[in-house]
Amino acid sequence: MLATRRKSSSVARLTKSSKIIKAIIHAIQEKKGENIISLDLRKIPEAVADFFIICDAGSTTQVKAIADYVEVHVKEKTGEVPYHHEGRQASQWVITDYVNVVVHVMHSETRKFYKLEEMWSDAAADEHS
Repeated sequence: MLATRRKSSSVARLTKSSKIIKAIIHAIQEKKGENIISLDLRKIPEAVADFFIICDAGSTTQVKAIADYVEVHVKEKTGEVPYHHEGRQASQWVITDYVNVVVHVMHSETRKFYKLEEMWSDAAADEHS
């Protein structure tokens, strides 16, 4: 019985995450975010979330606009609000945490410097254009 609950719970979580991921990617594309990548971290024991969505923007204004619109669009499409967000003041790197899905909207130079994808290179990656 416990195994059945776990399986249905993980399926429900994946379905919920899929809806959030689709809404996030659509919002980023609407605001012209660049180099959108999703990382599937579920097979990495040290990972803090199941998925990362990473994109970059050419200015701090665009970083803020993308991060703001992700929150609005995800709430509109899924009813979900972020658990936490960081970085809105400087707008070099805004992190929006939906618990199982974490969004990283980064200024282009900041993304080049931190190389987040390289840090999580064991994760399966998908590009979204």
